[in-house]
Amino acid sequence: MNSYIVTPGPYRATKLWNEVTRLFRAGMPLKKHRQNFRYYASCFTASAAVDWLHQLLRNNSNFGPDVTRQQTMQLLKKFLKNHVIEDVKGRWGTEDLEDNNVLYRFPSTSPLKPIPSLTRVSTSSSLKKRPSFRDKEVFFKFRNIKKQEKETLENIDPVLQAQQGGESQTKEERQMQRQELTEDDERDLWKEITLTHLQRILGVASLGEVLDQRCVNPQNIIHNLTKVNKHGVVSLDDKTNDLPHWVLSAMKSLASWPKYDSAQPSYPGFERDVFKTVSDYFYSLPQPLLTYELYELFINILGVLQPQFERVAIEALQLCTLLLPPASRRKLQLLMRMMSRISQNVDMPRLHPAIGTRTLMVHTFSGCILGSAEECDLDELLATRLVSFLMDHQESILSVPEYLLSAIRDHMQCLRTVQFPVDPLCNTDGGNPVCIPVPVYTFCHQISGAEFEQQKKESSQKAMEELLEMLLTNQDISEKDRSKKLKQFQKQYPDIYKCRFPPSNVENKTDRKPKIKPPLLNIKKTKAFSIRN
Repeated sequence: MNSYIVTPGPYRATKLWNEVTRLFRAGMPLKKHRQNFRYYASCFTASAAVDWLHQLLRNNSNFGPDVTRQQTMQLLKKFLKNHVIEDVKGRWGTEDLEDNNVLYRFPSTSPLKPIPSLTRVSTSSSLKKRPSFRDKEVFFKFRNIKKQEKETLENIDPVLQAQQGGESQTKEERQMQRQELTEDDERDLWKEITLTHLQRILGVASLGEVLDQRCVNPQNIIHNLTKVNKHGVVSLDDKTNDLPHWVLSAMKSLASWPKYDSAQPSYPGFERDVFKTVSDYFYSLPQPLLTYELYELFINILGVLQPQFERVAIEALQLCTLLLPPASRRKLQLLMRMMSRISQNVDMPRLHPAIGTRTLMVHTFSGCILGSAEECDLDELLATRLVSFLMDHQESILSVPEYLLSAIRDHMQCLRTVQFPVDPLCNTDGGNPVCIPVPVYTFCHQISGAEFEQQKKESSQKAMEELLEMLLTNQDISEKDRSKKLKQFQKQYPDIYKCRFPPSNVENKTDRKPKIKPPLLNIKKTKAFSIRN
């Protein structure tokens, strides 16, 4: 069955619903069945639908192998409610579907959900906006301002530089000003740089398709990046928003099981009661930990949760979780640490008679971590996929990205220290001064292939000559090694060696060498003296 990965973009949950519906209608085997002494053609049983759809979801990269049979049952109930399927008598609209042999069929009408059209808000205005360092077009130009000043002197057109030579005195007299960053400017910088990194990682044309930027509070980003304890967990200024003491105690007890406080009660099934107490608390919160406002953003992260894009998904989730309120991020950090430790603890008794510990962690807390304000038919499946990845990589995802913190601080430091030349004559409206236009640059002249080869040969020959001089003058090399290396050099680069040691000098040196006498071959061997002789 052909399927494709639903990439990040607006209304991704709706697109996923339509994709699963299309695959289910196209691939579900239809047979002739008998029920109540009557035959029905092109239908299927509920149990057969659960089996087939469960296998489809587990093998689909948009959902993954963590999908359970119970979740598949819930999805089939949604299908019945939304008229994706109906019983053989044409009834639908309820969720009374069980894992049995009741017959169902596909309706003749198309069950796909319509995808709303995007309504883009025009940002054009009749008012002229003054130049600002917060403009998107020039936002990142100040990062390399020192490098640009250096390149200006090297790459500027010499003709233009000569023409502007007479104006240097005037330019030096112009006023040099620094950018004065207000608190609002600094908050905007934290927000803009974080969202720009996120947009590049997701590879979307605009974050406006998946995120309402008006819901992004830059103060949350600043707090989550700067106010962190030695364990990497966010610290809260207002302790009333923190987890209650009894919840923290219960979570610590489960995370360090069986090393818990001896003062606590102990009885068979005690750990199950503690686990239920923790889960009840998180489900009692007014909204999921990832918040309703960021639901669409996190749903789109599921588009990059592929094995070949694992690093990209981790970096994307790392930035997305920085947008959370500090209280929600702290709860998420503590909850994911507890879930990870429980799932890896071999000494933890089974918390469910039929479900493994890791699967139980994912399916128990997925609903209180990710959810939408409006009812979504794929909420449970999507939340399970995301929470499973979060639990496996919680240390990396919920840590502070040092590269982002350094980039923001370096950018603000650059804006505070770099002086920008301004022309006071251009400031006629009483507003901020306008920067001087960037000078005209010239580019390198193209050369022929022969000239390139000649330049390459000259540069290589010069490097070899320097190497030969180093061999001759280096005092750290013994004479034996020097002689050996010179012979190797002479063999590999004879032309360069001849230029350094002309043949005349070599002949003079060989003439002064003593000649070796030929061996005495005519000496006869005398017989050895023996007493017997």
